[in-house]
Amino acid sequence: MEQASLFENPTNEPLASRMRPRNLDEVVGQTHLFGESELLRKIIESVHISSMIFWGPPGVGKTTLARIIANETKSEFITFSAVTSGIKEIKKVMEDAEKNKQLGMRTIVFVDEIHRFNKAQQDAFLPFVEKGSIVLIGATTENPSFEINNALLSRCRVFVLRELSSDDILRLLKRAITDERGFGAEIVNISEENLKVIANFANGDARAALTTLDMVVTNGQVAADGTITVSEDTIEECLTKKTLLYDKNGEEHYNIISALHKSMRNSDPDAAVYWLARMLEAGEDPIYIARRITRFASEDIGLADTNALNVAINVYHACHFIGMPECNVHLTEAVIYMSLAPKSNACDVAYRLASYDAKKMLAEPVPLVIRNAPTKLMKDLDYGKGYQFAHDSEDKLTTMECLPPSLQGKTYYQPGVQGNEIRFKQRLEQIKDWKLKHQK
Repeated sequence: MEQASLFENPTNEPLASRMRPRNLDEVVGQTHLFGESELLRKIIESVHISSMIFWGPPGVGKTTLARIIANETKSEFITFSAVTSGIKEIKKVMEDAEKNKQLGMRTIVFVDEIHRFNKAQQDAFLPFVEKGSIVLIGATTENPSFEINNALLSRCRVFVLRELSSDDILRLLKRAITDERGFGAEIVNISEENLKVIANFANGDARAALTTLDMVVTNGQVAADGTITVSEDTIEECLTKKTLLYDKNGEEHYNIISALHKSMRNSDPDAAVYWLARMLEAGEDPIYIARRITRFASEDIGLADTNALNVAINVYHACHFIGMPECNVHLTEAVIYMSLAPKSNACDVAYRLASYDAKKMLAEPVPLVIRNAPTKLMKDLDYGKGYQFAHDSEDKLTTMECLPPSLQGKTYYQPGVQGNEIRFKQRLEQIKDWKLKHQK
């Protein structure tokens, strides 16, 4: 737990800390929240604030916005860390907040990474939020629907912060070069192209961008007159390989596999290869991707191209044989094939329809005519009586009913008109016509 003044300005702070916006007008990005007529700006300016959750990726300004709100509303500002704060510390601060309230002071409690608080810790805030003893502002990179207790979440308004664009970050970097809080007191020569490199490298994270700028300026060439020049070589030396935003156990994992699946379904091989690369370069297990492609081959292609499943299975085995990075080309082959293949979800739909009926009618008996009769007793009970052996028929077809009586006439498989499924559709229509003509 940390209680801090909004006006502290210690020396030797990191650039990202020095350049922290001081008011709403200095905030870059998030115009959907802080534009002139947007809701959150109106709430802050009216000083009628309530508990809220900021949900967004790292480095978009969640902590900064909480501090600005405290400043704009003249509130006491207290921060909690999920790593170091226990229930005892929470209760102590809540008691202090109660006293502040009696003195007419508002207390804003900012909880960074609130998703890391366990249920008991989150519950400790609840009564004080309900009574209005505190205004709780939580920050999280995870979906609040899954990570925050429903009771607490229902008492907080969720605001989604968006990843900053490269243009947003470029504006921040230019400001840091000229602002006295940044390098305004020095002469720094750095081209706009190099600033764009840093902005793109940051992957939407303003803190990472400013940290990188601090590093490259510190390592720039200093002339006799004190001028600092940042060259392309300096940029290259300071930048390491970008860490892609991808948590294999978090929401972004499911977002990106969903993007791959939907790109293939939409017959967009370029998008599919891009999302594949995003996963592989971030360290995703190629076997996991191969399994998802195998599912796609039947779920979204099915009988429209029966070779799709063969390709998927072969790629799955290839990934087993040689692993990464060599198997990236096999996975690329697979996602391109799936993207360009004719599409049909008829198999998936057929199963879901049948599954619905199966779960409702679990007790439906198997018709006697298609029951096996290995014993005399079963034969005496008419098991298998009237069974028609299709191979004995010239057309290899019979009129025998195989569904339970309550489901006769039901249709689950409805073939599409893409690729090979046209042939299956024609064959099914022939079978149905034959049965209709030969019914007694």
